[in-house]
Amino acid sequence: MTRLFRVLGAAFAALVGLFLIAPVAVTVASSLTATSYVTFPPQGITLRWYAEVFQKPEFLSSFALSAGVALAAAAVSAVVGLAGGLAIHRYRFPGRAALEAVLSSAFAVPTIVLGIGLLQWFAQMGLASSPFTLLLAHLVLTVPYAVRLVLAGLAGLDRSAEKAAAGLGAPPFLVFWHVTLPAVRGALIGGAFFAFITSFDDLTVALFVVTTDLQTLPVRIFNYMQYDYDPTVTAIGTLMVLFAVVAVVVIERFVGVAKLFGADTQERS
Repeated sequence: MTRLFRVLGAAFAALVGLFLIAPVAVTVASSLTATSYVTFPPQGITLRWYAEVFQKPEFLSSFALSAGVALAAAAVSAVVGLAGGLAIHRYRFPGRAALEAVLSSAFAVPTIVLGIGLLQWFAQMGLASSPFTLLLAHLVLTVPYAVRLVLAGLAGLDRSAEKAAAGLGAPPFLVFWHVTLPAVRGALIGGAFFAFITSFDDLTVALFVVTTDLQTLPVRIFNYMQYDYDPTVTAIGTLMVLFAVVAVVVIERFVGVAKLFGADTQERS
């Protein structure tokens, strides 16, 4: 009976993996077709559509905009997430409960509602569409992730090391730099990573705060597909998947994915 359960569990895991990988595999295969329309299985093999991507300056400029805003969102979210997480976890101040509620509600509010609200707010403030307003819109999405992950990291932090360092005469900044920050480094990098992916992949909110001259890559793909659906779209999708894979490999190389989410520490303990 135990062996049967193991076989069924392995089969279920394989089916789940296939379900998750199948869309990516179809996208990659479709990007190699020699036909001028998207088809699966591909009719012939060619890299023509990848060349088409790099021959369209509008896609390259949209990629640069998305990457730049996503990097800025990741950096700002990490800083704000660290400050906000420390403030909420260690201090009692008026409005603390309200701040936690706002950060939690950000996950429950539909992104289309956020997009409409931000559009109206920017209009009332007289803020024209720009990379700065796009960054502000994405920070509404990304900062709660960073704060929550930092709070999770601080929840498992033993403050005895901080007290020992302070007792030995270390000033508060050095205690923070050499004890607190390394302890929450994984959560901080995780928050920045989620912020980058959320910002780079966002479509719904960006639709309300961009213009015809200022479009992120997801918005550019969305608008392109309304008038022309050729394998260029699947080629871009494949490149975005490759971009995400490279990001994960870099994190694994320099930080470690297991350490990033705390699994490595739990295994040692």
